[in-house]
This record gives sequence, C-alpha cells and structure tokens, in this order.
Amino acid sequence: MMEHQKICRLRDVYRAIAALEAGIEKQYGLNINEAMLLCTLNERGQMTVGDIREEMGLTYSNTSKVIASVEKQSLVRRTAQDSDHRCISVAITDEGRKRLEEVGMCEIAYPDILKDILEH
Repeated sequence: MMEHQKICRLRDVYRAIAALEAGIEKQYGLNINEAMLLCTLNERGQMTVGDIREEMGLTYSNTSKVIASVEKQSLVRRTAQDSDHRCISVAITDEGRKRLEEVGMCEIAYPDILKDILEH
C-alpha cells in the first residue's frame, strides 16, 4: 500500500471513530474518554488518578477533566487515600456501572472500517 493510501485509511478510521463517539455522546451523554474511563474502572477496580492517566494515555489535564465530568454525573467517586490525602483514588459507582451496561448492551452500528478492527 502506498504511503498516501495509508494516511487516507487512517483518516477514514479517525472519521469513523469521531462519528461513533458523536452517536454514543448523543444517546448516552458520554464522550469516548468518559466511556473508556468507566470501562477501565469497571475492569480494574479503584485506581489512582496517575494510574488512570497512564492506562488511558491521557495528559494530566485531560485526565482531570474526564474524571470531573463523570463525577459530576455521579458515575464515579473520588476519595483521598488515608495515608496521603494528596493521592486521590477513583472508583466507578453503581450508577456508572448501569450507564456502562446501557452503552455496552446497545446495538451500536459500527462503521465497516471499525468492524474489521474490532472483530480481530
């Protein structure tokens, strides 16, 4: 495959992800980072903000914004660790699990370009 074709394919994947995110956000009120945070906390349990940042590959600023957004919706809760009040842990709430289940159980119409990636 020629280099420009790879870039065009990457563009198509990016557009497909953006369209998918817009649909999830419209229907469930979550952007892709918020949904991935809920999924991560559901799978891994309580995590520190630093561990979340590392796991999700976000900047410190974006991590804080994503956590604040889902916390405002009561989908996660933050707690200071007893040993160091500067160290904050985040856990998914029952409401967060419910929202994640709603998203996970929905019939998401994945664009064909993403079906190939997600099915492997």
